[in-house]
Amino acid sequence: MAKAAPAEQLKLLDLQALDARLKALANKRRVLDGDPRITDLNHALAVARGELSTATLAVQDAEAELKRSELDVEQVAARIARDEARLNSGTGLSKDLVALQSDIASLNRRRSDLEDIELEILERLDGLREKQATQQKITDDIQQSFSVIRAELDQAISEVAQEEKAIAAEREAFASGLDQGMLAVYEKTLARRGVGAARLFHGKSEGSGMTLSPGDLAEIKAAAEDDIVFCPDSGCILVRSAEWN
Repeated sequence: MAKAAPAEQLKLLDLQALDARLKALANKRRVLDGDPRITDLNHALAVARGELSTATLAVQDAEAELKRSELDVEQVAARIARDEARLNSGTGLSKDLVALQSDIASLNRRRSDLEDIELEILERLDGLREKQATQQKITDDIQQSFSVIRAELDQAISEVAQEEKAIAAEREAFASGLDQGMLAVYEKTLARRGVGAARLFHGKSEGSGMTLSPGDLAEIKAAAEDDIVFCPDSGCILVRSAEWN
């Protein structure tokens, strides 16, 4: 059975308190790392960006369609201008001039149709641009919320990390002054059980929260003061103080 002086064993309670603080901080960091708001905002941001991309592509397609329509109108207008110039010059056979008048009339109808198409595209483009602007604002708002919460969490995580570092340094310094044989038993128990040591107070193990049976208490009472004893329920080291029984 491992042994350590009673006064040395009492120091394990201080070590366990430091380890409990480190465990609590690690749990706090995990909670911060897994904050559901970040998960939800990441999902919302991905959806918003996808919809913004779709809206942007729709605007780009409509703008390209508008350019093609404007070019069609310009080409027809140019043909009308050329034909009207020829007609106004009065040169050529009368039948050619009549045919030219007919072509100009046809081209004017064509230009009117193309201008109607151009107007329809412009109206549709206005709606698409408005939708794009709305989606951009939605995306920006979500990004802003994400940035604010991410900054808050990063700050909180940084503070936890600083506290962990300070406590870890304190623990290392404290542990270096303990009985190394006892410390080895404690470290092994901590790794296996999650709790390295707890107080035995008035027959109750503070490691398990359970009152020990008369048989278990009798075994502990029979053990030497420097014997390291364990909780039969939690498996951690039981530190006996003056009021243990």
